[in-house]
Amino acid sequence: MARAFLPSGLVAVVALACLADAAAAQLRQNYYASSCPSAESTVRSVISQHVQQSFAVAPGTLRLFFHDCFVRGCDASVMLMAANGDDESHSGADATLSPDAVEAINKAKAAVEALPGCAGKVSCADILAMAARDVVSLTGGPSYGVELGRLDGRSFSKSIVKHVLPGPGFDLNQLNALFASNGLTQFDMIALSGAHTIGVTHCDKFVRRIYTFKQRLRYNPPMNLDFLRSLRKVCPMNYPPTAFAMLDVTTPKTFDNAYFDNLRYQKGLLASDQVLFTDRRSRPTVNLFAANSTAFFDAFVAAMAKLGRIGVKTGSAGEVRRVCTAVN
Repeated sequence: MARAFLPSGLVAVVALACLADAAAAQLRQNYYASSCPSAESTVRSVISQHVQQSFAVAPGTLRLFFHDCFVRGCDASVMLMAANGDDESHSGADATLSPDAVEAINKAKAAVEALPGCAGKVSCADILAMAARDVVSLTGGPSYGVELGRLDGRSFSKSIVKHVLPGPGFDLNQLNALFASNGLTQFDMIALSGAHTIGVTHCDKFVRRIYTFKQRLRYNPPMNLDFLRSLRKVCPMNYPPTAFAMLDVTTPKTFDNAYFDNLRYQKGLLASDQVLFTDRRSRPTVNLFAANSTAFFDAFVAAMAKLGRIGVKTGSAGEVRRVCTAVN
């Protein structure tokens, strides 16, 4: 019988896919049920306390998790700090990661490490995944089980960050291509964009949209006129560096589907938000999520699970850090 041969490029893709599947296969819910049974409840308690102290912890934690998974896989590399500044938190979009969220994750790690018999058993990557789940439910979103069993990575570099994260001016083709490179569909991307139902962004991310800079923008979706006027008050031409606006103008502290309804009325803050309704290919999904919060919640939970499987470290490729800011 004649043998069938695959092109070398396809062999490489298949091999990488198999490695990814093998890594993701080590993940499961209740992973620490025997080794550290109080891990999840401890993380939730710490995160809940920090959310009460600073609401920025909620959107900040979601952003930490997303940025971590997209840069080097879900391995908590985003938490590593370098004395010379060559770490992910000092590059591009990561330079504005919430210090309150970072502190909450570090405190949660310390609390878990202090549990009897739990030292060195629960990874920072898993604590970040737990915390991302917890802030969703703590702000009104769905409660769900999270897959655990990740190892922490040992590598980090700020140079790659700007090449692997979506920009505020991305159009649908750019968004789809970036998410597809991480195994996520357009439907997943739109669901994950719904995380913008809580939190803020600084004026520099959208100021060119609200003034006469169209000639400098490759793409600028339409914006509701009243919304535009309100943003100009928040972000005047000489806005201070700390000035910001809510990503969801309707219910900025509640994890709900109002973000999608805002898009239907041209109240998407970032161009990469509004494009989801402007582009006819993604508009039906926006309409679905705007009309049906259950559909959005279900899609978000499924997409978060897929996001959490990206680049999972196994064996000698990872470790369980003693502290989240440094390798062992």
